[in-house]
Amino acid sequence: MNKSCPECGEKIIGRSDKRFCSDYCRNSYNNKQNKDVTNLIRNTNNQLRKNYRILTSLNPNDKIKTTKSKLASSGFDFNLHTSTYTTKAGKIYYFVYDQGYLPLDNDYYALVKRNV
Repeated sequence: MNKSCPECGEKIIGRSDKRFCSDYCRNSYNNKQNKDVTNLIRNTNNQLRKNYRILTSLNPNDKIKTTKSKLASSGFDFNLHTSTYTTKAGKIYYFVYDQGYLPLDNDYYALVKRNV
């Protein structure tokens, strides 16, 4: 049975269940298949990591107050967070892993750290 590599079309030599002629072709084929999904995930994770670094640098003592403009000028993306926490009073804290923020009045934010 003559099988050909789905990436380059060359004849496959070796085991009967082998799908690609080389590791290079296997990697190249799989990278092309996963490119769109991988870019979305990579970009989202990079922005979450950036948000986390910003919150950590602005909140060294586990609780502080800052402005929205200070967060935004650092490149903080308010649309990305990993979880939320709603208090009994109805206030919603947004968390990026263990670093959180609470929107306050007049474009101020309370930055907190969740002790896990």
